[in-house]
Amino acid sequence: MCLTGKLLKWSEDKCFGFIVPNGGGDHVFIHKSAFSNKKRTPQVNDILTFSIAKDKQGRYCADKATFAGEKPASHAEKHVNKFSIYLAVLFLGTILVALIFGYLPINLVLLYLGASTLCFVSYAHDKNKAKRGAWRTPESTLHLLALAGGWPGAAIAQQTLRHKSKKATFRFVFWLTVIINISALCWLTSLNQMDESTSLLKMLFS
Repeated sequence: MCLTGKLLKWSEDKCFGFIVPNGGGDHVFIHKSAFSNKKRTPQVNDILTFSIAKDKQGRYCADKATFAGEKPASHAEKHVNKFSIYLAVLFLGTILVALIFGYLPINLVLLYLGASTLCFVSYAHDKNKAKRGAWRTPESTLHLLALAGGWPGAAIAQQTLRHKSKKATFRFVFWLTVIINISALCWLTSLNQMDESTSLLKMLFS
């Protein structure tokens, strides 16, 4: 059943607010994740159409909320950036092949796989907390995990879980961590190859 109401309160920092239904009644809690249009910033006195659902703690809250004049939530399209997923899978596959041929040490490959798994789990946990309106994982923590080698897991999580995939500032910093991480990996690999070449030359001319 769809209801209509007015946004009575909204906290942009905490990403939640309260709706007063038309005709009166208890105020309804709403989190930003409940809006079909994630790009628009909710404002006090916005007219909303929404349905009632329960969160995982059994509390009533608004769901499938749309602003007046917009399409219903069921018609909202979800765009998945397959490039991010392909890049992450390609990178993980490449370092596994490099491990097989002896170009990378096993500890480094295990670091990437472990950090990627941890990053994916962290995104899933943060999205779950966002739905419940609980205290969120700091964005700096997610970026540090990506920088430490977990960016493939983060890239996959952003698209498959539809979390942190729209915020432009977050995406900019995320891709910056990807560039830094890959650049550092290439630099360390080149140093290792130079050391091996130097050792080989010393053996040949000794």
